[in-house]
Amino acid sequence: MSLATRELAPAQEFYSTVLGWTFRPDESLGEEFSVAMADGETVAGVAAVTPTIGVAVAWTPYFYVDGADPVAARIWERGATMAIGPMRLGNGRVALAADPAGATFGFWQGQVRHGWRAEDSPPPAQLELRTRDAFAAAIFYGEVFEWAANRPDHCDVDYQHGAVVVRVGQHTVATLRGGGVESAPDPKIRPRWHVCFTVDDVEAAVRAAVKAGGTVTEEPSNGLGGRSAGLRDPDGGLFTVATPLE
Repeated sequence: MSLATRELAPAQEFYSTVLGWTFRPDESLGEEFSVAMADGETVAGVAAVTPTIGVAVAWTPYFYVDGADPVAARIWERGATMAIGPMRLGNGRVALAADPAGATFGFWQGQVRHGWRAEDSPPPAQLELRTRDAFAAAIFYGEVFEWAANRPDHCDVDYQHGAVVVRVGQHTVATLRGGGVESAPDPKIRPRWHVCFTVDDVEAAVRAAVKAGGTVTEEPSNGLGGRSAGLRDPDGGLFTVATPLE
């Protein structure tokens, strides 16, 4: 996943304070791109691109693909939107799209950093799509990314606790839930991909975020997946922090 933000340095300072991340530049993707690290592992990408290409400040999931052009064609064929690309970026190709309900996502063709392939290790963050119709979304993404294809890295798609759960091997890579409202003025309610990062202490992360200029969008609470809270960074990027229940 990657954060598109306005300025790199303030974003790095905020997420370092809240999540304890460290950052290193990635010259292969440009001067305004950095890689976030936690405990020596790659967690996410952060890029100051919103003034350049006019996209909103947001956390966006990126899915690895073997070929960007066939995926883009399948997106068009299913009535969804290709917003950017596929275009060359560093040693790969990247694209940004929106599904039929309006949720934004990206995909990447090229080399993948160690730890970012779900079949090798647990993903660095949990992804949850909140959309109008979880089953329709599962069909769309399954067809676009060939989740159920007959190949070694295929995904398993199940229905559990009222949601569609997507797994690669033993690792859950995404959960799709219904309830998003496309006409809602509140971006937390409109269909979108939610990115959730694990923390040791949800309340401590909330306090750190507020002190660093962020805001709380969902107060800390307990749910099926553990204790969690919704946050917005100073530029407007929405994300969730969570810790499993004891």
